[in-house]
Amino acid sequence: MAQKPSIPKGTRDFSPMEMSRRNYIFDTIRSVFLKYGYSQIETPAMENLSTLLGKYGDEGDKLLFKILNSGDAFSKLSPEDLHGNSASLKVCEKGLRYDLTVPFARYVSQHQNEISFPFKRFQIQPVWRADRPQKGRYREFCQCDVDVIGSGSLLNELELLLMAGEVFEKLGIRAAVKINNRKILSGLAEISGHPDKITDMTVAIDKIDKIGLAAVREELFSKGFDEVSVSRIEPVLTMSGDNEEKIAILRNVLSASQIGNTGLDELEKLLSYVSSAKPAVRVDVDFSLARGLNYYTGAIFEVKALDFEIGSICGGGRYDDLAGIFGMSGVSGVGISFGADRIYDVLSGLDKFPPDIAASPLVMFANMGDNEVSYVLPVVSSLRKSGIKVELYPDKAKLKKQFEYASKKGIRYLAIAGENEISEGTASVKDIISGEQKNIKIDELLSFLIEKN
Repeated sequence: MAQKPSIPKGTRDFSPMEMSRRNYIFDTIRSVFLKYGYSQIETPAMENLSTLLGKYGDEGDKLLFKILNSGDAFSKLSPEDLHGNSASLKVCEKGLRYDLTVPFARYVSQHQNEISFPFKRFQIQPVWRADRPQKGRYREFCQCDVDVIGSGSLLNELELLLMAGEVFEKLGIRAAVKINNRKILSGLAEISGHPDKITDMTVAIDKIDKIGLAAVREELFSKGFDEVSVSRIEPVLTMSGDNEEKIAILRNVLSASQIGNTGLDELEKLLSYVSSAKPAVRVDVDFSLARGLNYYTGAIFEVKALDFEIGSICGGGRYDDLAGIFGMSGVSGVGISFGADRIYDVLSGLDKFPPDIAASPLVMFANMGDNEVSYVLPVVSSLRKSGIKVELYPDKAKLKKQFEYASKKGIRYLAIAGENEISEGTASVKDIISGEQKNIKIDELLSFLIEKN
């Protein structure tokens, strides 16, 4: 018996309707990116493993999909290689990209003599993570990244917030942006007495929405933080009040930390820009926001839908050192990524997709035989040139079968041309929804369909 076909867990097929809806999301996001002066690039699905490893922290490295070398990749392995990660590194030279930011940094370093700075780019491509599949979390999903590299101005952060607000306003999603600054978190690690454990701290508190405060405390203890250290961190994670109040409170908490105060200065300046520009999205300071990726060095963002329960639908931040890993030091960048798959789930859950989004043709011409096909072919071509979506059924078949096909595909009109219609220079046009049917002169068919479209 043949094996039942299937796909890997955490991946999905997309039907024509789903693709129409996904393209609606991509087209909306792309239109905003282009409006703000960003140019599109693409990078390969696979990168050299050396490009990817060490850029996402230990947690991220574990989620990389590694690609086995072609040929007998295991022939040169010794028994000692079978322990730890050495085996995978010897048999795998490439990996599927984990995100679009690291490949972008590699691209900028590799093509630095061909591009002008600041370089504003966007990418809309799939990424892969060897994560445990669950609701809203996939192993293959599409990211829509927008970045500017070669400028340290906080006006770039503001522009990202403006674009996020415009995208979600166009999509009809009420959303709120959480913002923080990694320098503030470095200051928090400093006053806790463990400046060397900034990565351990951020990885732990980045999980607060998923596992809760108590579990974050336990993880901090397991990483070497004592009760005194945790008692200094915990109040910051649960702080309430408006943005100004939160910053004022943390000024006192971080008074002895220079890097922490630098982060607060940057956050205050960004909020002053936000106050002037008024993005179409609420902006809230949240000092528990950590963004677990190691490459962030400044402002960090995360966007949540207000009317639908799901993880973040957009996130990012500033990275001052990422391009330096590829030999291009002193170049600062900032960007955000729109999670198209989660945005799809939000729009679907809230029934926010436009009702006319389907890509089905407006009209289908029935196939009644060779003579009839010769009659309708010029009409089909003329309608298509005028922008009308038209389909011609490929085979001569019973009219009932052709009608059922058009109905299932969501086609609105079925046009029939038999001997009588040919002699009259008409087509019989049936409205599949209402059942109404009328004869229309061929030269009047275009105006009829334009009116109904």
